[in-house]
Amino acid sequence: MKTARNRRRTAAPGALAAFARFVLCGGGVGLASSLSVAALASWVPWGLANALITAASTLLATELHARFTFGAGRRATWRQHVQSAGSAVATYAATCGAMLVLHQLVAVPGAVLEQAVYLSASALAGVARFVALRLVVFARDHTRNAATVHRDHARDAADVRVTRPVPTVRATASDGRAALCRAA
Repeated sequence: MKTARNRRRTAAPGALAAFARFVLCGGGVGLASSLSVAALASWVPWGLANALITAASTLLATELHARFTFGAGRRATWRQHVQSAGSAVATYAATCGAMLVLHQLVAVPGAVLEQAVYLSASALAGVARFVALRLVVFARDHTRNAATVHRDHARDAADVRVTRPVPTVRATASDGRAALCRAA
């Protein structure tokens, strides 16, 4: 029973389950980031506020994705943080670009419109980020987890002893005489 629980912890979720978890974790962090950027932008320039919040939210989201989304069940490594930061730079560029376009099209956009544009750009970048995280950043963990599960199954199979009946060999009388003649 204990090994069954360990296997469940190490088994990586399927793509659909991982995406649902990604939306839950990343979306929650994204909504909090959106509100934080808006609040912080009242004190510092919007680009700086977005950069600071993106850095903080990337650290938090990477930890959540390592522990929960992609089934690793442990803290993210430095390599994963660095690779995740690369995808966050692309997200930062997408949100900044979307806001730049918005401000070029609308002289004084309202807070609701800004939030809608920011969250839309974040969502589109988030889908691309999910693919990058699943296929690149946490891909080695999937391989390692699959190998662990496979090894556990092999170990469980080895623990089960299969008893087979010993086949009996029937010898005919002529076979027995020939064997005795060769032995003599």
